Amino acid sequence: MQEFFATYLAYAKHVLMAVFDPSQRIFYLYLATSILVAFGVYSVHRARKSAETPDSFVAFLFPKSVWGHPSAWLDVRYFFFHKLIGHFLMFGLLAGAAAMVFRLMTGVSITSLPTTAQGGLSWVIVIAYMFVSTLVSDFIGWGVHYLQHKVPILWEFHKVHHSAEVMHPLSNYREHPIDNLLYQLCIGLGYGAVTGGAYLVLDVVPSLPSILGVPVLMFLFNILAYNLRHSHIWLRWPGVWSKVFPSPAHHHVHHSCHPAHFDKNFAFLFPIWDVIFGTYIMPDDNRDVKFGVAGMKSMEMDSCWKLYSVPFVKAARRLRKKKTQTKVKTTGLT
Repeated sequence: MQEFFATYLAYAKHVLMAVFDPSQRIFYLYLATSILVAFGVYSVHRARKSAETPDSFVAFLFPKSVWGHPSAWLDVRYFFFHKLIGHFLMFGLLAGAAAMVFRLMTGVSITSLPTTAQGGLSWVIVIAYMFVSTLVSDFIGWGVHYLQHKVPILWEFHKVHHSAEVMHPLSNYREHPIDNLLYQLCIGLGYGAVTGGAYLVLDVVPSLPSILGVPVLMFLFNILAYNLRHSHIWLRWPGVWSKVFPSPAHHHVHHSCHPAHFDKNFAFLFPIWDVIFGTYIMPDDNRDVKFGVAGMKSMEMDSCWKLYSVPFVKAARRLRKKKTQTKVKTTGLT
């Protein structure tokens, strides 16, 4: 028990210091670059003399329409509630899933390997491994995200993330633990398969090139205005580039409750998955983009407890309804 509390206290300290942790989306450097990009967007609007653009950048960055909304402050409370409770219960699941698949494929434990460093491998192999592992993980993430919208039971849990009516960087953490479990498990299994395959072919698991301890591609993704994805600031890349690189606008549309935007833009790192599978859409502007879940009342998920409990209640109702329908059909046939 004492060891458990010591582990939890170390974890809690890690959460509270998230702004100084490069592996966290709200790392101060990622926030700083997002603010710089936001200033560029503000400058463009000011140059065009947009009537809706406030006189000061601070007012543009922190509008009352966002920070005066209860949903924004719920996200602040939920960040600590979820991180310090639900997220802790999943601690190590990704590593555990990856290690299990690695052992099944190779017959050895990943922890028994002498090193996961590059060794004598050429940089071509290392970079290829980086792209393959990232592509596989991102594709699995796209697939899980797609299922969360298409499978009614999973949607009840994923709906938590979409229930935000306004967004800011901490809105990224408005996720149900079941969502987190699903992502961690599926991506962990996929990553374990990639590392296992690399070990079988190369006899070593290459280390991913990193910056500040974060894999290069993920670091670049985070530092290129990631935090504007969950914000009020509309920014889309011009032309075909929006189909290649993830823009904040790509994710804004995904969160939109406009009928034309339903079940679109599932990708995280590479929008090309949406292009390939026909789920990509990118309007010219955000006039039709409104955050939230169509038909959901604000009071439905207006507390941390409701964000946790309501999905379980609704999922149970769906299961009971399905069971009743199945029973009726079976009875009718007999």
